[in-house]
Amino acid sequence: MNKEYDILVVGELNVDLILNSIKEFPKIGAEILANEMTLTLGSSSAIFASNVSTLGAKVCFLGKIGKDDFGNLVINSLNEKGVSTELIIKSETEKTGATIVLNYDEDRAMVTHPGAMESLKVENITEENLLSAKHLHVSSIFLQPGIKKDIVGLFKRAKNAGLTTSLDIQWDPDEKWDVDFEKLLPFVDVFLPNKEEIKAITGKNTVDEALEALGRYANIIAVKLGNEGSLGYLKGEKTKVPAFINHEVVDAIGAGDSFNAGFIYQYLNKVSLQKCLEYGNLTGAVNTTSSGGTGAFISFEIFREIAKNKFNK
Repeated sequence: MNKEYDILVVGELNVDLILNSIKEFPKIGAEILANEMTLTLGSSSAIFASNVSTLGAKVCFLGKIGKDDFGNLVINSLNEKGVSTELIIKSETEKTGATIVLNYDEDRAMVTHPGAMESLKVENITEENLLSAKHLHVSSIFLQPGIKKDIVGLFKRAKNAGLTTSLDIQWDPDEKWDVDFEKLLPFVDVFLPNKEEIKAITGKNTVDEALEALGRYANIIAVKLGNEGSLGYLKGEKTKVPAFINHEVVDAIGAGDSFNAGFIYQYLNKVSLQKCLEYGNLTGAVNTTSSGGTGAFISFEIFREIAKNKFNK
């Protein structure tokens, strides 16, 4: 069957209001200043979709927004990067999600209003939607209770429809981690946690221990290790790849999502795990050269220029 899209992304949609150049952390009853502000496309899923489209994949997004100015920004931003938005649902009653990001070098604090993303349901994803793509990517399941409640069923449907699949769970704000990963991960071809998330879901103290625990029933696991690079795990074998270091980080917002974009783009091209990890590290590093998750991915030509000039790749 001829597939219309390389990737169907199902996930949360919001804008990011990013405050930079903040001298100290906020205090109750006091006011501090942020010398820089950026309003941009946010959400793990949307940053992934936008950046993997810039790399060359044909991408369609299925999510939920409100009929408001933030929703228009989301649609326009995705369209500018060539992402199809025809499956995005526009709510008459709910607002588009928004995250306020207080950025401190490579760390940050965030407050999110979920808005319409909370009411996206598995039932909104039809067999026709799944059959339109070669690959399904899902992110931020703990911000989407309507997706999380039958996340195993969604991935099972995708595999039965012949798709390859990937998942980035992101952090659980409630820190309950109440997903049956033993049932879920056999249907996930590429699992993309960071080092804190994989330890949290397994209750292990180290990444190696967590990999051993998940490796009994998972397929490919690609762990994001920040400035230590990334670690792949497949059939008991570990592959560690060092990071590309940016000594002039603007911010690290979306760096993990950009890693996902690079990794999955190469995965779909059927290259080795080592090369998937290397490209993910490169796209993650390029991400940190500009503000927000998509600022360094204006076009493929600009991405290549940054990769060459900054990282000699």
